[in-house]
Amino acid sequence: MVENGQKISLIPLGGLGEIGRNMMLVRYGGNILVIDCGLIFPEDEMFGVDVVIPDVSYLLENRHMVRGIIVTHGHEDHIGALPYVLKDLNVPVYGTKLTLALLQAKLKEYGVTGFRLQQVKPRDVLKLGPFRVEFIRVSHSIADSVGLAIHTPVGTIVHTGDFKIDHTPIDGEVFDFYKFAQLGEEGVLVLLSDSTNVERPGFTMSERAVGQTFDEVFRKAKERIIVASFASNIHRIQQVISIAHKYNRKVAIAGRSMLNVVNIACELGYLTIPPGTLVELDEIVHLPKNKTVIISTGSQGEPMSALTRMAMAEHRQVEIMPGDTVIISALPIPGNEKLVARIVDQLFRQGADVYHEAVDGVHVSGHASQEELKLMISLVKPKFFVPIHGEYRMLIKHANLAQELGIPPENIFVVENGQVLEFTREKGYIAGRVPAGRVLVDGLGVGDVGNIVLRDRKQLAQDGILIVVLTLNKDTGAIMAGPDIVSRGFVYVREAEELIEEAKAKVRQALDRCEERKITDWSTIKANVRETLSKFLYEKTRRRPMILPIIMEV
Repeated sequence: MVENGQKISLIPLGGLGEIGRNMMLVRYGGNILVIDCGLIFPEDEMFGVDVVIPDVSYLLENRHMVRGIIVTHGHEDHIGALPYVLKDLNVPVYGTKLTLALLQAKLKEYGVTGFRLQQVKPRDVLKLGPFRVEFIRVSHSIADSVGLAIHTPVGTIVHTGDFKIDHTPIDGEVFDFYKFAQLGEEGVLVLLSDSTNVERPGFTMSERAVGQTFDEVFRKAKERIIVASFASNIHRIQQVISIAHKYNRKVAIAGRSMLNVVNIACELGYLTIPPGTLVELDEIVHLPKNKTVIISTGSQGEPMSALTRMAMAEHRQVEIMPGDTVIISALPIPGNEKLVARIVDQLFRQGADVYHEAVDGVHVSGHASQEELKLMISLVKPKFFVPIHGEYRMLIKHANLAQELGIPPENIFVVENGQVLEFTREKGYIAGRVPAGRVLVDGLGVGDVGNIVLRDRKQLAQDGILIVVLTLNKDTGAIMAGPDIVSRGFVYVREAEELIEEAKAKVRQALDRCEERKITDWSTIKANVRETLSKFLYEKTRRRPMILPIIMEV
């Protein structure tokens, strides 16, 4: 029996109001369970930032309570932040075989040691403190994906992970309807459900539908075929290899991440490659073009990816030739549409036949559409509903779906990262907030790039920088040398000599005023120079470059 006042808390640190950076905490008393720990890629205005990870300061403050981290599958938006978090939080990580293999490779790449990875499989039950966790098979665009049933003294929480319902999966591992229905019959307190595709009506197509399209494209192709996809989409890679073998074509892999995943998947038995089908990239370029297939990274138009370098004629081994067939088998991540469109244009310029998701049906999503989301709610029959994994409009849309299916509005919670949701058996409510900002990773620096640095980078990108160098007499404050002006990203000095000379005159005037007022403090002199120059340059150019005065004394 549950004692009066017992409650369970759900604390999202990422993944709400955004696509990616997924991280959810389940807290009961002095015990915390972490579900997923992902990253998100930077927005356009985050100049120089490599990735964005969750703020885990709340977790680090309560590290003695953390019983473990459970990862639902091996995508970057669910495991990508672990190399940064595990450096400061040494707790066991639980996941399926492929998920842990991908994570282990990532941790080794980042030089993280001493980690504890514990393998589980669907239908396993794990006891972690007061939590009893069941792993449930779901379909997704990566193998070995699971949903979770977390049994607590207050009630059962079901977390779907990323999912869709695929009746004909490539690996034959079907979505576990029975377990979700069984949980629904036993009684579920809270359902946390993936909202990524809630704006799409109907059902998401099976992965096998892509295979049928591939077969048709391969049959028609006269020359070389290049397929770009997410490296983690092993089922997609399997279909490409199987169809290439059917049409007697050799297959090579281009791109480091693709090669790593293929090697891991082969070792673990997730990919079946007919003998003699896979060859090295160096070897395939010498084979007849109508007998070759290249599987490549670059489905998102990433500047350094294999496909982009091929399109730009910068790849060391492969150059796009007229007659090549290129299949871009992925949907652009929000924000990458322009990059992908640019690559598609460039491939057409090179004479390739290009098939891409927007027009050719060479990709299906790994996320549930509206009818599948409704089915999940109907199977689980939760008392309370919390939409997760989606931008804010998606969470609202998913909440509306739940209401249509009979869940009372007061039992549906659309929350933001950092908000603490508390549930008893009878009611749910928002009980406060914890830190849950974005931590920016730039090179080896984690969190040292903040809003001020980003603002400076934005200003530098927009209007450039002007450096003013002066040498002053230590005793009199008179100018001994300069002012010299160096411009980067503002104007080309040789073509703006008149402007630069006027700017130097303004600097001298500012220094004269400081001398008249007997100002000798360097910071005040610099501020005067900056203000005078900024006003003058804006009047002349309508630009606001960053102005950096450098003063030396002799």
